[in-house]
Amino acid sequence: MLEPMFTGLIQHKGTVTSMVPNAFGAVLEVETGPWGEAAAVGESIAVDGCCLTVAAVSGGRLRFDVIRQTLERTALRRRSKVGISVNLERAATPSTLLGGHLVQGHVDGVGRVAKVVDRDEEYRIRVEPPAELVGYIVKRGSIAVDGVSLTVASIGPSPVPTWFEVALIPTTLELTNLGERCVNDDVNLETDHIVRAVVHWMRVSGAVPGNTASAIG
Repeated sequence: MLEPMFTGLIQHKGTVTSMVPNAFGAVLEVETGPWGEAAAVGESIAVDGCCLTVAAVSGGRLRFDVIRQTLERTALRRRSKVGISVNLERAATPSTLLGGHLVQGHVDGVGRVAKVVDRDEEYRIRVEPPAELVGYIVKRGSIAVDGVSLTVASIGPSPVPTWFEVALIPTTLELTNLGERCVNDDVNLETDHIVRAVVHWMRVSGAVPGNTASAIG
């Protein structure tokens, strides 16, 4: 069975109606409202960048079983407040236009919003990523922030950058929840898996040392 893939182009915004802890993690319920063809049980949907499986469908509501590891490794644990919005994307099909980049729905780490710039001429978010992700974030490269495919606009000074920025266009602010992010908010980060593969090969081949933080361009 092939793993589901996504493009990072958000198709819909849903609203959290409940997040109920249980023995294995939690049950997340999201109100989607009208959203094209009805979702089916077993379907893979990225929720704020986390690939989850639809466990039940009731009208315009979807239920997901979220395991403890997902809660511990992603920002979903902070999205339990009723009424908070979440980005939704259904898995890509062979006919899906790849307008973003290939996204797996596997969150690599949780970043922290360090700064929000909201001016007439631009809207930017500065994110401080976990140290272990720094070597995979490339200026003008791709990154998924809460499931949204974005281009890295700038990176903190070398040799070991501690932040990166993304610039958001009005359409992104309208169709996703990134415009709701504030300083100190957690965000799900998924780095470009092609970059990860290249860095991994360079490491195992001995082309670069284990810490590639200074290799960011």
